[in-house]
Amino acid sequence: MAGHSGPGRGFLKMHRFFIPPQWIDHDRVVIKGKQVHQLRNVLRMAKGDRILVLDNSGWQYEVELRSVEREQVEGVVREKSLSLAEPRVKIVLYQALLKGEKFEFVLQKGTELGIASFVPMVSERCLVGLEHVIARRLNRWQRIIAEAGEQSGRGKLPALGPVMPFEQACHSAQGFSLLAWEGEKALGLRAALQGQEAKDIPSVNLFIGPEGGFSPAEGEFARGCGVVPITLGRRVLRAETAGLVATAAILYHYGDLDLT
Repeated sequence: MAGHSGPGRGFLKMHRFFIPPQWIDHDRVVIKGKQVHQLRNVLRMAKGDRILVLDNSGWQYEVELRSVEREQVEGVVREKSLSLAEPRVKIVLYQALLKGEKFEFVLQKGTELGIASFVPMVSERCLVGLEHVIARRLNRWQRIIAEAGEQSGRGKLPALGPVMPFEQACHSAQGFSLLAWEGEKALGLRAALQGQEAKDIPSVNLFIGPEGGFSPAEGEFARGCGVVPITLGRRVLRAETAGLVATAAILYHYGDLDLT
């Protein structure tokens, strides 16, 4: 291994792959499974080409390929560095379940933005039966997260938690928590964040409702659990848009859309 270094511009041009950490043994890397097909048959990579692999710990490895075979690809680590793409503020998105394509949109774009983890919820106005879809689509959703993470240069993939009832989610959220609710008419996102500026904010829990939003009873229940209801302004945002807008605003507020 050549040593540790800061990520250069060349890293941005390399194909990126999240792989299990056990595939990296000191300076030797062995890639198996479906990624072999992508490297060999889709990207037509060969001995001497370089890729970037990530072990989902925040480290990234520049790897020079030594062999590209039908069953596996082998390479050697030439450079190791910490990814600088992870936001300093950890945003956990508690997203009420949506119809398939809409929920997948949230997973994809939320990963690109820098969300740290997703927690699917069942709330009062969710369509009946959506909670049973997760078991059938979990592998697909994990692939969407991985592909979005590779495309956007993430150093860690967001976790996808188990589905839970809204009330349980409110009780389980630790730390500074916000709930986007049409029933809140006074406190906006910016004011809520400014009210926390004197405090160290390592994470923000963001609760977003389904189509139709949260019910009045849910809004008051969340408030009783210490989750702060906020308004996202005068316009009504779609359920698949609200969390992404709020996430971008939070990242901007804390300076995570800058390069410094």
